[in-house]
Amino acid sequence: MARYALGTTVSHDTLPWVTVAINVAGSFLLGLLTTVGAGLAPEVRTALGVGLLGGFTTFSTFSVDVLKQIEAGEGGKALLYVLASVILGIAAAAVGYYAGRAVA
Repeated sequence: MARYALGTTVSHDTLPWVTVAINVAGSFLLGLLTTVGAGLAPEVRTALGVGLLGGFTTFSTFSVDVLKQIEAGEGGKALLYVLASVILGIAAAAVGYYAGRAVA
């Protein structure tokens, strides 16, 4: 529901920035959960990581958006979308991970 609510707030005219933002936020939160959630029961970590954050992030939407952009002859936009998603996602996961280590 959170992903849907965010998706209805921003236009998808240039790049699907909402999808990028959701995936970056999910990457940060999973990185944080990896360290801060170390004391949680494995079932709780799995429920939060796979269930909640897995349901929040949008890899399938990302994949289809890239294919649609390529099909529409927007290869440059598709490449920018892939690079922004991957680089920002990894950076966010690292920030979350190291922030969690600092407080854990």
